[in-house]
Amino acid sequence: MIYLKLIWSYLKIGLFGFGGGYAMLTLIEREIVGNGWLTSTEFTDIVAISQMTPGPIGINSATYIGYVTPGAVDPQFSHPAFGILGSIICTLVVVIPSYLLVLYTAHFVHRHKDSAAIKGIFAGLRPVTIGLIASAALLLMNGDNFGTEMPAVMKSIGICAGAFIATYFMKIHPILVICLAGAAGFFIY
Repeated sequence: MIYLKLIWSYLKIGLFGFGGGYAMLTLIEREIVGNGWLTSTEFTDIVAISQMTPGPIGINSATYIGYVTPGAVDPQFSHPAFGILGSIICTLVVVIPSYLLVLYTAHFVHRHKDSAAIKGIFAGLRPVTIGLIASAALLLMNGDNFGTEMPAVMKSIGICAGAFIATYFMKIHPILVICLAGAAGFFIY
């Protein structure tokens, strides 16, 4: 049954997805698209929606994937009630392992924060986290996001560069940049 498969997938993501939501994207993509539950284009759309909504991207994507996957896998599960159940399951299963691990390890880490072993563990996790975030960036740099024809790719890169400049250098509020980028995409494409 799809719900048990979603539980298993999000249990793995919840246990091994450290470094934040962007670092989890590669794991999520491998589990969801790799199992054939959603296409790469659908996953890209889910990531875009998860980025625009308030809250952590890992939890937002879990909620949305839990909602759409049962109906996408089996049309008999296309009723909204099955989607809501999937949303609740995926959201809880991705959060609970992290919550329990933090709850369990917080006391231990606090007690041994000056230990060479703890310092070594955190020193090792930093580059891995950076690598996972870079992997997520590369995952999102695909034909679904940027197009496959050179004019479309150049337009997408232009919108991306414009959004970066507007946010980083001109200090325009990110929500306004998202709205402006969406409007630019609507009119350009």
